[in-house]
Order: sequence, then C-alpha cells, then structure tokens
Amino acid sequence: MIDLHETPAWASFAGPVENVFAHASEKTKALASRWEGESGAPVFTVGGRYTQRGWTEWTQGFQFGNALLIFEALGNRWFLEYGRGKTIAMMAPHLSHTGVHDHGFNNISTYGNLLRMMAEGSIEKNEWEAEFYRLALKVSGAVQASRWTHVPDSLGFIHSFNGAHSLFADTIRSLRVLAVAHSLGQALMGEQDKKVNLLARLLRHAETTARYNVYFGEGRDRWDMPGRVAHESIFNVESRSYRCPSSQQGYSPFTTWTRGLAWIMLGYAEELGYLETVPESEFAPLELPYFPTKKAALARFEQVAKVTCDFYIENTPPDGIPYWDTGAPNLHRIEKYLDRPADPDNPFEPVDSSAAAIAAQGMLRLGNWLAAAGDPDSDKYLRAGSRIARTLMAEPYLSADPRHEGLLLHAVYHYPNGWDAVPEGGWAAAGAKRAGFAGIPSGESCMWGDYHLLELALYLGRLARGREPQRFYTI
Repeated sequence: MIDLHETPAWASFAGPVENVFAHASEKTKALASRWEGESGAPVFTVGGRYTQRGWTEWTQGFQFGNALLIFEALGNRWFLEYGRGKTIAMMAPHLSHTGVHDHGFNNISTYGNLLRMMAEGSIEKNEWEAEFYRLALKVSGAVQASRWTHVPDSLGFIHSFNGAHSLFADTIRSLRVLAVAHSLGQALMGEQDKKVNLLARLLRHAETTARYNVYFGEGRDRWDMPGRVAHESIFNVESRSYRCPSSQQGYSPFTTWTRGLAWIMLGYAEELGYLETVPESEFAPLELPYFPTKKAALARFEQVAKVTCDFYIENTPPDGIPYWDTGAPNLHRIEKYLDRPADPDNPFEPVDSSAAAIAAQGMLRLGNWLAAAGDPDSDKYLRAGSRIARTLMAEPYLSADPRHEGLLLHAVYHYPNGWDAVPEGGWAAAGAKRAGFAGIPSGESCMWGDYHLLELALYLGRLARGREPQRFYTI
C-alpha cells in the first residue's frame, strides 16, 4: 500500500521540478539533433538510445509535446520553435488518421498544448495561428469520434486499432480531443448530413468503459474486485453484445495491467474538470438515460476515478511505483512486495514507472477536484499523488545520465510480447532461462513516460508557484 503519511507541501516541489526540466531539456535537444522523425516516432529506449517499434505511430505527439512543456516551464524559445515547427511540419497525418484510437495522445500534446499556451498568454497571440490549431483539433476530434461501435442501451465506444470488437481502457484519455472539439463547436457529420454530437460520444464511451472495463465489486465474475480494470473488452460485432474481458499488454483478462489502470484514473479525473465547465443545458438534449443531468455525469466520473485510485493505492508498494500487472505470475516470489519500495532490479517481475507518472497526475487532479468540493477524501489522493511524484523525481527513476536519452527510467512497453530491453548480463543469462525467465527489463525509458513525467512536473511546478494547474480545455 502507498505510504500516505506525508502531507503535501507544494512549495517543496519547486526544486525537484526544476531538476526534472533541466535534465529533460538536455535530453530533448540531444534526441532532436539525431532524430528528424520522417521515418517514424521514437517509442522506447534500448541501451539508453531511443528506437522505433512499428505498431502505430502513437508517440510522435509526445516527442514534440515534450519540447512544448519544457518551453512552458523554462521559457527557452528553442523548445517552442522546435515543438511548434515539428507540429506544423509533421503532425498533419495524425489529424485524419482513421485507423487509431490515439488522437488525444498525439494531437492534444501538440496542437492542444499550443492553443492552451496561447489562451493562457504563455506564447504571443496570433489569431491565424490560433485558428490553425482550432481547425486541427476540430478535425482530430471528429475523426476520432467516427471510429465508433454501437452497443445496446444507448452505449457505444471508440474502438481500438484491433477492430470494431475492441474497447481499450487507454482510450479514455484520448477523449480529451472530443472534449476540445466539442467546445470549439465541432460536430461529426455523417450520412445525409446527420450531425453527431461529440459530447454525447464522449459520455457514451465513458459510460461503456465504466460498465465493461472497470469493476465495482458487484460480482461480475469470480475476480470482481472494486477498482480492478480490464485492459480490453470484447464485443460481438454482429449482435453488439458484450462477450468477455481481454488484455493485450497485461498478464491476463482477470488481472490488472497497471498502465491501463492509470489511464482510467487520469482520464476520468481530468474529465471531471472538463464536465464542470459544460453548461447544464447541454445534457438534456443528448437523451442519455444514464446521464440525464450534469450532476449524474459528474457523480459517475467521480465514482470511477475514486474506485480505481483506491485500487491503485491498495495494490502498489509504499513508494507509489507499481509492478507492471497486479496479478503478474511471479510477484509472489518477491517477499512482501507491497510492504517495501518497488525494486526495479528484482529478478522476477518488472516495475512500470510510466504507469506511476500517469497515475500520480490522476491522483492529484482527483484530489484537487474533491478538495474544491469540500470532500474529506481529497487528502488521501493528494498524499498518494505527491508520494508517487517524489519517488519519480529522484533516483533510481529520474535519469541524470546525459548518455541516456530517456528521462524516466524503468518503464515497460509490452512485456508479454517481449519488446522491452533486458540488461546484458542480467536475468537474460542462461541460468535465468533455465529457471523459466526470458529476462526482466529495467533501466529503459519510453516516450509516453517521459511526457507524462513532464506533465506531472508542470502541474506540480504551477502549484509550487501558487498558480492553477494546466487544463487541456483552457483554449
């Protein structure tokens, strides 16, 4: 269980945040000097050097978004010009990409950050430039919403790249692009000029995810624990009926892949803030039986955020860093693994620092939203989020080595597929293989882990200076 004894003191994060951005600036410049990006996006490191992985190009927005966040924190215009220039030159294909569920990752991290910074006054106002970003986000939101599977009870979901049968937990955070596009007045136009409301699609996807990917201890199956998350839900595309849980990157359909859990935590917590800004008058015309009012939507999103954050707190070591799956098959070999800090160099199961970076922001956003509402539960989540952040912003997770291109160490990409690098001479050796282990990855970074550490650092840095945290919908 995460250690919740520390009372958050936002001002105390000023130094760690400055340190994070100092290292990030060096690493981002170094990577930019050798990686133009025309051949694809960097995904994860091997031996400290960023490499590609041809699956989908879902990390390019993080690559350029890193530079934009560094500019915002440090004011160094090189990072603005690099991030803005690469967004204009290279991100257009991501706007009309009909084959992925990742629009919110790629396009909010680039066009979205640029529009937000302009709205906040971090960069100079230019109406034509702002209109370019608005148009990009409108297109992206509508294209993302078009990747749709209808299911009964007025439900439906943006299906994953696996096909129309597949609902991923990850996509809940990509809903940000639907939210922004809706706020900009965009609708998805269909056959016979039918207008599809993007807020309705956001809410329908969120409720479908809550019903089928999140567990509430209601006896859905033999392993129904409150807050557990299934990475993927499978539907019959002919009858539109739900069939079963599944997992692409976790250990099994009946265990919890911790990065999928973290996406749920942050997605719902962040959307709470967005929904608060939506006028009550917009809900009734949607005719969603489960969200007849704004209050009903807020209550549901809060329920999901709380139950998943509680599960993370209970099933994570005291320092806040999770192992890659809460049901990983060899966790029992790590003595009292929930009672002592996570060990990224253990020989049995990898940790995933990228899940921690995502989860920490989810905890903080939920905690601050609840605090504003006077909810006494807020303190628990603020303590958990700050505990995770302190761990991530120091060794052995923060990389200070200029030879390593990654910022956040000990991240995992796709452990079941064996895509992650294993240190030479470690548990990839013959003795480990005879013991049944192919090797335990450690010491490497991933682009989404670096980006979410910077988002987390920016969030805490603003709190440390007495400023409101950044919000994706400030446009």
